[in-house]
Amino acid sequence: MRKRIMNVLVVLAVVLLQGCSDSRLPPLADDAVILAFGDSLTVGVGSTEDNSYPAVLGRLSGRQVVSAGVSGEVSAQGRQRLSQVLAQVKPDLLVLLHGGNDILRNRSAAELQDNLEAMIKMAHDVDVPVVLLGVPEKKLFSDAAPLYFELAERHDLVFIEDLLSGLLRDSSMKSDAVHLNAQGYRALARGIHARLQAEGAL
Repeated sequence: MRKRIMNVLVVLAVVLLQGCSDSRLPPLADDAVILAFGDSLTVGVGSTEDNSYPAVLGRLSGRQVVSAGVSGEVSAQGRQRLSQVLAQVKPDLLVLLHGGNDILRNRSAAELQDNLEAMIKMAHDVDVPVVLLGVPEKKLFSDAAPLYFELAERHDLVFIEDLLSGLLRDSSMKSDAVHLNAQGYRALARGIHARLQAEGAL
């Protein structure tokens, strides 16, 4: 139990250290809407809907968090879907966690990067700030794929690079090889919440 707690604290500390720069996100009003967009990790596969990271983030932040995850979705499908979701939800912030299925299926990294970039531009075109989460490469104990770093730098995004990778390296946080369990999703939500606080959104 102590080891699990320490692992979570280490991951959260990394996230907080990454956020020690000047605040880059506008403050979210009490009635602000956060859009969590992604695939099965956003759905919360491996746990219950109530323990998915968007649900936990909503409770932590006191803001409405709309979960727009589709299990099995690849980035090309997400790219097609996002514009309609943005129009329907009208969020004040987008948390983008996408691309894992492209990586698992060995799809083109260039295509994934292009699709993610299109999603970022869609959000920016309607003045929605983007928080990007890094997804690990298909390697044992891997860090986030380099393309996420490139996108974050190119678009000056708030980038949470190692949170997911760190959790997926901890077997106590996973329900299977690629999904988190309830404890893992709670830790993911806490890490995102901490970064939103560090960046001035909360």
